Amino acid sequence: MTTTSSATSSTTSTGTGPLARTPVERHGRLKVMGNRVVDEHGEELQLKGMSMFWSVWEGEKFYNASAVGTLVNDWDVTVIRAAMTANTSGLGYVNNPDAEKRKVKAIVDAAIARGIYVLIDWHDHDAIRNKEAAKRFFREMAIEYGDEPAVIFEVFNEPDTETWEQVKSYAEEVIREIRGAGSDNLVIVGSPNWSQDVDVASRNPITSYDNIAYTLHFYAATHKDALRTKARTALSAGLALFVTEWGTCASSGNGALDLAESQRWLDFMASNSISWLNWSVVDKAESCAALRPGANAGGPWSDGQLTESGRWVKQKIQAP
Repeated sequence: MTTTSSATSSTTSTGTGPLARTPVERHGRLKVMGNRVVDEHGEELQLKGMSMFWSVWEGEKFYNASAVGTLVNDWDVTVIRAAMTANTSGLGYVNNPDAEKRKVKAIVDAAIARGIYVLIDWHDHDAIRNKEAAKRFFREMAIEYGDEPAVIFEVFNEPDTETWEQVKSYAEEVIREIRGAGSDNLVIVGSPNWSQDVDVASRNPITSYDNIAYTLHFYAATHKDALRTKARTALSAGLALFVTEWGTCASSGNGALDLAESQRWLDFMASNSISWLNWSVVDKAESCAALRPGANAGGPWSDGQLTESGRWVKQKIQAP
């Protein structure tokens, strides 16, 4: 749990205690300073929370204020991610924008009301093909939420086969819409190879706009120290990192959990003040899901309704 200076040391980042303030009240608008994401006072912080699942599949039922409330009250999350499906199998924002925006806004509005941070995530592996839709979406979100210090814009979840030059050009066009709408809020950019090639991005970073961080995605049973080496390279080059998605299992979302490697990752992120969100809030029958099949849509969820991964991650979110 992130703590503040001695003036507010009796509070926690979830706002518990007699002098409680919410995370957003304490930290304000986030900004990039060197290779760190810091708060509006220039102090390092580490947010910890959960990512929602793809908004068009099993996780859709959890896109509600009650689920957000459970994550705040019972899990102590300080950040949540609305993983809005952009265009997958003909589903998502590109073909059904109003329905997807409603889901995103339900999460964003609930997060703002509870004083935690929230990522508006363009959840896509083919965002360049959907660039014009992404530009419209983020301009609209920036107009509506761009003055909210809680809001973070994640403009491309996971590029896969695209080059960094293609991703960078796409990101610059989308960021132009966000900044043109008057928002200086933190923007998070993906990188090639499922948002693992942050070292590649660090050799030619975005310089035309400020307040840019880069996401790093990992699944502990698949991605180990070789990926941490890429992260170290990026940090050494001056990139600020923000892990918007990680799992305790393999990159397939299934297989045995690797909690020892997960802990190595948590130690690495803590030592570098890297905020993180675990994948994911869903009751799908897969290893990285936090909830067992049949968990109710809004919570609260007993330990028996949590998977092994969900119980472990919840404890790590709550840990000091």
